[in-house]
Amino acid sequence: MEARAQARGVRVTPMKARRVVNLIRGKQATEALAVLQFAPQSASEPVYKVLASAIANARQKAERESLPFDERALVVTTAYVDEGPTMKRFQPRAQGRAYRINKRTSHITVHVSQPETNGGVR
Repeated sequence: MEARAQARGVRVTPMKARRVVNLIRGKQATEALAVLQFAPQSASEPVYKVLASAIANARQKAERESLPFDERALVVTTAYVDEGPTMKRFQPRAQGRAYRINKRTSHITVHVSQPETNGGVR
């Protein structure tokens, strides 16, 4: 079973968000939430919310299909950050010049899934 969550247009630069997402990729979901809760980066808050949403989506999907659900068994299979639209702003400078400031946004996507058990078959 797999579930995903996505946040689009988050006001954090993609490079900073990728640093945080790299911390949780491949970890168990509950462990990843703990890592994000105490991470000092400002991008950890939106990534935390997306991961919590993915876990809630998995819970809802399991209830809808009446499957057993264990939050501790969930693993962050894929997590990535794409670049969103860039807002262009201008800062006045000396002698009538203007410098452009790019305010970048991100699309954060997290997939969680329960690993399939083979029942001891090799």
